[in-house]
Amino acid sequence: MPAPYSYDLRQKVINAIELDGIPKTEASQVFHVSRNTINLWLQRKEHTGDFLPKLNRPPGHSHQITDWHKFKAFA
Repeated sequence: MPAPYSYDLRQKVINAIELDGIPKTEASQVFHVSRNTINLWLQRKEHTGDFLPKLNRPPGHSHQITDWHKFKAFA
């Protein structure tokens, strides 16, 4: 899986759009990031307040046994 874009790049792109008023299409060409990606970052900022990348964990990574008595009875 490819690595996510750096937080620094995300911040530069978002600041260019919001503070400098650069259109999304121009920002995507200047920073070599797709317009769809910029839209996703802006949506994430709207929903969560920040545009941090999602954690890149494989499925089932955080499964842990929480109730040892039930586990012992099961095993």
